[in-house]
Amino acid sequence: MSLPIFQIDAFADRPFTGNPAAVVFLDDEPDGHWMQSVAAEMNLAETAFARKLASNRFDLRWFTPLTEVDLCGHATLAAAHALWESGIVQNRADICFESRSGQLNVKSWGELIQLDFPITPADECAAPDGLLESLLVDGSPIPASYVGRNIFDYVVEVPELKLVETVQPDFRKLKQMDVRGIIVTAKSPAESRFDFVSRFFAPAVGVDEDPVTGSAHCCLADHWGRRLGKSELIAYQASNRGGTVEMSVVGDRVLLRGRAVTIFRGTLEA
Repeated sequence: MSLPIFQIDAFADRPFTGNPAAVVFLDDEPDGHWMQSVAAEMNLAETAFARKLASNRFDLRWFTPLTEVDLCGHATLAAAHALWESGIVQNRADICFESRSGQLNVKSWGELIQLDFPITPADECAAPDGLLESLLVDGSPIPASYVGRNIFDYVVEVPELKLVETVQPDFRKLKQMDVRGIIVTAKSPAESRFDFVSRFFAPAVGVDEDPVTGSAHCCLADHWGRRLGKSELIAYQASNRGGTVEMSVVGDRVLLRGRAVTIFRGTLEA
């Protein structure tokens, strides 16, 4: 079996930044065990599998090295970029993906790619045992000003940017949390062009730190939009690779925008 495969840096404007994702184009109904094996082989945060259903309409599934996930922003952005660049979808026409999170529409937005995703708001909650103790700053539990949880993740808001940048997670302990991942976030300083910053840790699904997490911003757009009284936001995910996400909150949807860069393309022989 020979299938086209791409590696794309998503939410990136130059190579080796943003979040790398693999994209595989399928001809037939996929086998889940085989897709999981491919994702483990690629060993990236996510591998996306796209299968054509109709003109500019595709089934889309996402796998980490350990498991299938319900929603992934950067691999969706990467899949759209690969479909346009390969000519499977011509003239950067709109794309509709059918996914485990429903219909996801993607369109060209100037030089950016725009994803239309569901908002996934968090509700404030008490920090579960061990959460803050697993996020260390200078050897002490991170001082949280807010803890919330949505359908996927915990959100930990802290009072200053430096705490986001310097937090040292204990991934072994974080893996015990009964969630996909943990978002640590803070408001940006007044002089910054960004509204907020974040980092995202997901050892439970095989990703210690995800470089730029589109789906986390489906929660963060709601969280910071309410706090700042804004429906248009721009954020920076402060991983080692780093990446920028632009957002517009529209009702119960969030429009996520970013760039993508192709790193390589080839043929999967497996």
